Amino acid sequence: MTRLSFLASVLAFASSVYAQCGSGSPDAVVDGSVNSFTATKGSQQLYSGSNYRTAIQTALDSISSGQRVSVLASGSIGATTIDISSGKTFEGCGTIDVGYNSGRGAIRAIDQSGVSIPYLKMTGSPYFGLQFSGVSDLTLGQIEMDLSDGLGIRFDRDGAPNSNVEMDSITVTGAGSHAVEIWNIDGLTINEVIAQDVGECGLLIQNTINAQVGLVDGTNVATGVGYATLRFANRNGRYADGSYPDNINVDRVVSRGGGRGIFCVSESGGAVIGAIDLQDNGNNAILIENCYNVNIKSGTVQGGGEVRIAARSEFENTRDISLSLEVNDNTVRESPCGENMTFDITGNAALNIC
Repeated sequence: MTRLSFLASVLAFASSVYAQCGSGSPDAVVDGSVNSFTATKGSQQLYSGSNYRTAIQTALDSISSGQRVSVLASGSIGATTIDISSGKTFEGCGTIDVGYNSGRGAIRAIDQSGVSIPYLKMTGSPYFGLQFSGVSDLTLGQIEMDLSDGLGIRFDRDGAPNSNVEMDSITVTGAGSHAVEIWNIDGLTINEVIAQDVGECGLLIQNTINAQVGLVDGTNVATGVGYATLRFANRNGRYADGSYPDNINVDRVVSRGGGRGIFCVSESGGAVIGAIDLQDNGNNAILIENCYNVNIKSGTVQGGGEVRIAARSEFENTRDISLSLEVNDNTVRESPCGENMTFDITGNAALNIC
């Protein structure tokens, strides 16, 4: 299957899944159109007026844990924030347009548990589209963000840690920063992240352990900057005892153009990547710098920037790296020499390894 037909099939699948949004009997519903929105709970009208955000927040505040709000209407919340509390399900069936609210997500859950967002379509230029910290048992389903700036999904660096986070399909286009930025999660499962025309990372995972990721697919991600389609940073994969057992598992990485394809840095590791398909990355196709126990088991690198093993003096040297790849029209370079390195490189790449 060509990559174009793959993306088309993803979009077709997402459309069919989205048809289920709002189905059954939601506990509260937001409906209407521009300047005329209603929030209802059963037969009770909770809100009627021109403020789309007020209609949504009123509906959310009216339900209890274990109940669901379906936002059928499309509209703009402007530079405001929607807060979701524990145990509630929020369905964005219409398109929610958002503005820039400095330091805040357009939709967020902070120090909550059991929040579910099975569907969401978002446009606009947020500071963060979705913002989380201190969450447990969070579920994100079909999330589509067609942005003109900002950052897509953010788990905060300085907030409380998170646990047991699941994401199905995350598609982000046009973000000025990262599509998905992860901090401080123990127990992360992602089916796929698809990022296109994104200014920084497609998927950035930091200080996280016990993660399982299916596909990371980036097109024109991180052009002209040092970020990557997939980046591990800030002791990602490191256990509390300082060890790096295999615990960050990624099935497949696809990257076309943009900046780096894969980047591991700043004492991260414990990562196993099953297969890669990198082409024409404008910076390093792969950069592994001061990382420990990283295994890329198969795949291809075609052209683009070099495959590089590196290290900075302020951290322990890079060690326990295994690369089994076909690399063409490129260079594989190890400088400085790492420790316990395994290279199984085929293709026409020039090898400059220890």
